[in-house]
Amino acid sequence: MRRYAESRAAAADARQTVALAIARLAYVCMPAAVVMAFLWAPAAEILGESSRILYFHVPVAWVAVLAFLVSGVAAGIYLADKKKAYPLLEEKFHNSAEIGMVFCVLATVTGSIWARLMWGSYWNWDPRETSIVILLLIYTAYFSLRAALAGNPNRGRISASYLVFAMTTMPFFVFVVPRIYPSLHPDPIINPAMKLHLDGDMRLTLLVSVIAFTLLYFYIFILKNRVSGLRIRIEEASHEE
Repeated sequence: MRRYAESRAAAADARQTVALAIARLAYVCMPAAVVMAFLWAPAAEILGESSRILYFHVPVAWVAVLAFLVSGVAAGIYLADKKKAYPLLEEKFHNSAEIGMVFCVLATVTGSIWARLMWGSYWNWDPRETSIVILLLIYTAYFSLRAALAGNPNRGRISASYLVFAMTTMPFFVFVVPRIYPSLHPDPIINPAMKLHLDGDMRLTLLVSVIAFTLLYFYIFILKNRVSGLRIRIEEASHEE
């Protein structure tokens, strides 16, 4: 029993160290990404200064996909974890889905701003715009479903099953549909030629921005999981009284 307690304490210390490292890196990389995006990277030749939104639109879209992916994987582990070996999995897959939803909305907003600057209209029902609307609807349905199941003992398993389903549909709407139909959207960063059509400084800036927003995601994810853990402990303590 003592050895088990020591191993759990060591694991907790390791998680604390990783969380602190992620926080520090996020505090460094995020300001660096902003400075590089506005002051260091050159403007694109054709798109001009409006091209700087690229350094925010692409990273938030990437984080939305990452968060939904983490949510779906955590949900799958939750369904397979019959012995409850992994605590707080229900809270973790829900927290990641919430973060993914926020970043998906940010990707939609930044994409609309870019569309207004490039095409003169905030919305054109381009295949990529249509795909992200469908993705938003899929995950909005998840939150509606979870809210409707409040108090249901099977809420966790039903929610997890839906998130696994949502995760399997996400690649189709994110990567497949926009490549099937003609699009006004510029050549994507990840294109069939597998080449980054960016200047060296722009490429480095985009990379730093993607890393910064990825670190931000994990930082928020860790904080939300901690808050969820504290909330559960408080609820358990109140029930014991």
